[in-house]
Formats: sequence, C-alpha cells, structure tokens
Amino acid sequence: MTHDEAGRLLHAYVDGELDPAKALELEAHLAENPFARAACERLRGMSAAIRDQADYHAAPAALARRLRASAPPESEAGRGRLGLPRWLRSAAAFAGVAALAWIAATLVMRPGENERIATEVLASHVRATLAGRPYDIASSDQHTVKPWLSARLTFSPPVADLSAQGFELTGGRLDYVGGRRVAVLAYKRRQHLIDVFVWPGEAGQADLKLTREGFNIERFAKDNMDFWLVSDLNRNELADLARLLSERSAL
Repeated sequence: MTHDEAGRLLHAYVDGELDPAKALELEAHLAENPFARAACERLRGMSAAIRDQADYHAAPAALARRLRASAPPESEAGRGRLGLPRWLRSAAAFAGVAALAWIAATLVMRPGENERIATEVLASHVRATLAGRPYDIASSDQHTVKPWLSARLTFSPPVADLSAQGFELTGGRLDYVGGRRVAVLAYKRRQHLIDVFVWPGEAGQADLKLTREGFNIERFAKDNMDFWLVSDLNRNELADLARLLSERSAL
C-alpha cells in the first residue's frame, strides 16, 4: 500500500467504514510505518475531541416567532391545542423525524470506541492466524511468557496456566491496538486458536459479547486491566475462558 493510498483511507478507517480486507491491508501498513500510525492517532484524537467538546445550541425562540410572522393567517379550526398552525406542527414533526434519522445514521456509520477496538483485535487475530505467527515467544510456561512480555511493555500482564481446564497456553506476542502496545496471550482449545489481548484500562467498564465474520469476541475488565478474547471457538467455551481469566487475573 502506498503512502498516498493509506492517507486517503485513514478517515474511513478511523470512522469504522472500511471493509475487513482493506482494514487488514491498512493495519499492516500502519504496523510498518510510524508516520502513518501517528497520523492515525491524530485523527482519532480529533474525532474524540469533537465528540466530547463540541458545543450544542438550542434553536433560538426568535426563529419560531419569525416563522409564525411569515405564515399565512389560519382559522382557529386549523390550530391545535397548542395554538400552533397546522403547517408549523407538520414542519416540527418532520424536523423531529429527520433529526432522529440523522442521529440513527450517525450512530450506525460512526461506531463507538468498543466497535473500533473490536475491529482491530479481530483484524490482528486473523492476520496472525493467516501468517502462521500466533506468538513471538512460544511457551506453555506462564513464568516464561509473563516476564518476556513485561520486559517489553510498560505494564505487567497477568498470565494464567489453564491447561488443567482445557485451555493450553502456547505463547505470547506484542501487538498494537487502539494506539497502544498491548500484550497478546495465545491459547489453544482443541484445534481452535484463541487470542487474549490485555492492556491497562479503566475500572467499571461493561462486559461485551460480539460476533464478527464468524468469530466470537468477549471483553471484560478486571483489576484495572482490559481483556479482549477473539476466536472461532464457540460462544460458551470462550465465555468459560473469560470467566477463568477473570478469576485468576490477579495472580
């Protein structure tokens, strides 16, 4: 992907409007190009600032007065309980419907932060699986994986050995999600690969369950850490792994 093409796609990527194939191609470019990553983070920051800090203003009362003054006279029979002309009530109703439609379209076309993160972790999981590189360090020993990750991150991710419960730890890797370096724990359940993305988060975040492109995604927060699980494993077994990790995350 060229620099110019990546620049054209960044806005659509930040807004969650790229198809999965293009998103994967762009993310591969971002992983290799620090300047493109910086531009992407600037766009994300600007988008968040607009949502959080934009001013919202009610329509001035003078507007209604001007509309009434410009309207043709109407008999009392044409007025409702509120004393507004029928045409003005119809215009207000139409404006209300249009506003609701605009809000609904905005919510669909501009997904929230959770939707963007879900897209990124799914793309990372698919990319690692297709490349045959689910981990940077291969080990089933939590005391090997944890220090390897901790030495390369600004936090120490919890790593649990769950082989007795049927979830084999196979290794760990570093990745880049939501503008930050994160830990990825690689587990295996029968022939299913499972990625567990971990990074420091905020307390009180709600759990999340999603299905995207045939993959199940689970999110939970525990002990000021965010956990995102991605796999083609069935929903119930993935939920079992999430529960086990939540119980042992402080270890």
